[in-house]
Amino acid sequence: MLIQRAYKTELDLNNRQRTACARHAGAARWAYNWSLARKIESHRKGEKSPTAIDLHRDLNLRKKEDLGWMYEVSKCAPQEALRNLDTAFDNFFQRVKAKKAGKSTEKAGFPKFKSKKNGLGGFRLTGSIHVQQKSIQLPRLGVLRLKESDYLPEDGVKVLSATVSEKAGRWYVSVQVEQEILDPVVDSTKPAVGVDLGIENLAIVSDGTEYPNPKAYRRHERKLIRLQRAVSRKQKGSANRKKAVRRLAKEHKKVADLRQNALHQITTALARTQSVNGIEDLNVRGMLRNHHLAGAIADTGWAEFRRQLEYKTKWYGSRLVVAPRFFASSKLCHVCGHKNEELTLATREWTCPECGTRHDRDVNAANNLKHVAARWADTENACGEDVSPDCRQTSTKQEPNTLE
Repeated sequence: MLIQRAYKTELDLNNRQRTACARHAGAARWAYNWSLARKIESHRKGEKSPTAIDLHRDLNLRKKEDLGWMYEVSKCAPQEALRNLDTAFDNFFQRVKAKKAGKSTEKAGFPKFKSKKNGLGGFRLTGSIHVQQKSIQLPRLGVLRLKESDYLPEDGVKVLSATVSEKAGRWYVSVQVEQEILDPVVDSTKPAVGVDLGIENLAIVSDGTEYPNPKAYRRHERKLIRLQRAVSRKQKGSANRKKAVRRLAKEHKKVADLRQNALHQITTALARTQSVNGIEDLNVRGMLRNHHLAGAIADTGWAEFRRQLEYKTKWYGSRLVVAPRFFASSKLCHVCGHKNEELTLATREWTCPECGTRHDRDVNAANNLKHVAARWADTENACGEDVSPDCRQTSTKQEPNTLE
């Protein structure tokens, strides 16, 4: 099976290489902002919006006139930035179209100008890219050392591009490759499980396994507040303010890394050890409107959990089944099917009035999601092929699936 995959690792740069990477990031940022301003101006005049090819042609003419400094960086950096802007506009128009059709409620999100206040950013390079055991060779940048050896693939892959980015003073390279992997074999002996996402425990599996929530932001909240206060007390433009900003950025990066590490460990374990994983289609955006729980929900990363589980199940030969958004996983008794309409969010345990079974709210929800996953597996085995999500769910007397 041919897949596209990205490998990201940290670079070990000297001062000259850091300066060169900062110049490339600055050129990409300038090209993006310049092209965005051109597109906005064309729209105001009622003219046809210029494409990335048109803008790149005009940018090459400006290089000879007043942008001679751009010859110091690779031509790929501004060129790929123009392509990124085209993609941003395509996504914007798609979201607007979906919102008008009533298929989406999220904000359209018009492309915004980039600023160094949010970090130096990054740039993408294509062309002659060579990966070695402890280094990577990029156009115009030369050979850059890696802090982690034997991680980037060297043989049997086709390198498509390399994206260099800066975060909290550290530089990273993400190499996108195209590689052939063995077709995953579905092991029917592995169980089908349901996975309920929560706040106290990030994931509760129907077999009783609990994955604790690292609560990365909650654990570092006091320090983040103190560091943010230190930034606000420094004079704007001073060297001390820049130092305080760097300290704050490092702490935010630590929080993000802790959350990402926990999500990767859980999703990899589920994709490798289970044959079918059943989860719920959560309306995270709607849940964030609850100001009592918004901070805790945002700290979990439920959307990222689902995204990772979707591609990892394809890699490791398992399946992912998403229950409909309005499936009452917590209110249904997984033993007899009775629906407890009076169940509130504050109730963590309840007894079924029909069969008398005592339920833990999260474990009961995971078992109901397991039944959905098991029914899907039975339907697939009976048909001998993978059927559509809508067909799988209509036989369970539930509302139609809202899977994209």
